[in-house]
Amino acid sequence: GSSCDKCDFETDLCKALHPLSSQPGWVRRNGQSGRRPPYFDHNGNHSAYFLTLSSEMQSSAATLRTKVFLPAAEDLICQITFHYWISQMSGTLLVGVKKLSENALTNLWQDSGELRNEWKAKSITINSTEKYEV
Repeated sequence: GSSCDKCDFETDLCKALHPLSSQPGWVRRNGQSGRRPPYFDHNGNHSAYFLTLSSEMQSSAATLRTKVFLPAAEDLICQITFHYWISQMSGTLLVGVKKLSENALTNLWQDSGELRNEWKAKSITINSTEKYEV
């Protein structure tokens, strides 16, 4: 079977993420419940849920952590695909990986959003021989 986890935030936070209570600044909402964009998800669905930064977090950083993933087998690599929306001039989205043996996050990708106010998709490949978080 496929080892892919799909995460759409429709019922809750996906199994891949740590509980939201430990990640201040993030709010689960849909396009109908916000006074600011986005007003729809990446499929154009107004009632579909996504995560957004709370308005109090405009100038500070907020982190989303995944659960600990097991290292991929030698013939397998892990690929994470996600949809994101950047609306602020100053906003930067970073994706990093933290291996079990390391204290620091290794930055894999970032986007500060020249193309604002639209959904974009990104796939990131992770090659790790030990347990890791993203």
